[in-house]
Amino acid sequence: MTTYSTALTLWLTIQERFHKTAKSMPEEDLKLRMDAASIGYMLRHNAEVEYMFADWYFGQSIPADVQLLTKNGPVEGKEFTNMRELADFMTASNDHLLAGMQNMSEEAWTTPVTTPLGTSTPLEALGRLMYHTGIHAGQISQIQRAFHIKEKERTH
Repeated sequence: MTTYSTALTLWLTIQERFHKTAKSMPEEDLKLRMDAASIGYMLRHNAEVEYMFADWYFGQSIPADVQLLTKNGPVEGKEFTNMRELADFMTASNDHLLAGMQNMSEEAWTTPVTTPLGTSTPLEALGRLMYHTGIHAGQISQIQRAFHIKEKERTH
């Protein structure tokens, strides 16, 4: 079994669940927020980080038509409320990362790479990316739960 096939299995397990959950939520939930970060922002940000990691660790340059709008945090007045656009962007970022992973040699997976985040191997970076997705999945769930509890209390 290659590093790629093992990494791919782990990555897809997380991504498929995250994408299914995100893409099935009501579009109005994209506006729900925790402080300055909305759910729509978190979904966009998560996809942008995949593009950055694909570039930094997997040799897949960010496509010229992709704008990184969330890399410095939430932007005043910029909302991400269109589920179709977010879903398409998430799918494209995942496909872009997968292409980079597929092109990695076995040795490259464990060769340290220096990036703006420091030095890590692509395999370690993929672990960080999975952790990052998990953090945002938990935050999104928390925001939705808090909102729906408040709604239930308000209507009873």
